[in-house]
Amino acid sequence: MRVLVCVKRVPAPGGKIPLTTDGQDVDASFLGFTMSPHEECAVEEAVRLVEREGGEATILTLGPKEAEEQLRYGVSIKIDKAAHIVTETTDWDPQRTAAALSEGIQTLESQNGTFDLILFGNESADSGGFQVGVRVAHSLGRPMVNGIKEIECGDGEVVARRPIDGGFEEYGLPLPAVAGVKEGINLPRYPTMKGRLISKRLVVSPLSVSAAPGGQSKLRLLLPTEQKTETRVLGHGPEAAPKVVEVLTELGVL
Repeated sequence: MRVLVCVKRVPAPGGKIPLTTDGQDVDASFLGFTMSPHEECAVEEAVRLVEREGGEATILTLGPKEAEEQLRYGVSIKIDKAAHIVTETTDWDPQRTAAALSEGIQTLESQNGTFDLILFGNESADSGGFQVGVRVAHSLGRPMVNGIKEIECGDGEVVARRPIDGGFEEYGLPLPAVAGVKEGINLPRYPTMKGRLISKRLVVSPLSVSAAPGGQSKLRLLLPTEQKTETRVLGHGPEAAPKVVEVLTELGVL
């Protein structure tokens, strides 16, 4: 089985993301970078599929030279090959990104054969557009389902399950196919020392594409208003009881 997983270099989640003074970019001076959590699970799922079914897994990214760090991380946890569409930034509109990835995938497939399954993260951690994977699948003419939490391989198809209230939706996708993976489909492994050494020797395949800008343009980035919470001490001991009753009454509990 040949599996391709597409990832994006994004600022490490969990910290404050500062913007440049002109509001056009993220100030990365003091930021760490990683791949999106959904994509980290997609990489792990690609490795597990190949371990069960045989074959090979390839990791692909579009972004600056520094994004090679994410490719090497994928190889350190047993991805077999890596390819890189080098750009000056990851700040491409979804149409252009999807067109470039589609072109890069077609180049890889012309060299080594069709990928049975292409995995994306459900959405990227920075822009959260939910559309690049769908656009790539449409461009390649392949079936695609997003929000996947389980994948099983069958005879000429994959069974993909998406969680809904009280259960799962189940889809049978004829191969070749595309799937958008959600965080929680698995627990990603940590790189081993052997894996890190192998990743340092990795030869990344550079890909050239001619994708033109799409129809969307960025005006500026805006940080959402920071939401603060305050803790108010109602009292201590029995004397706090009337205040607790007042609060519960305000909330409509009493």
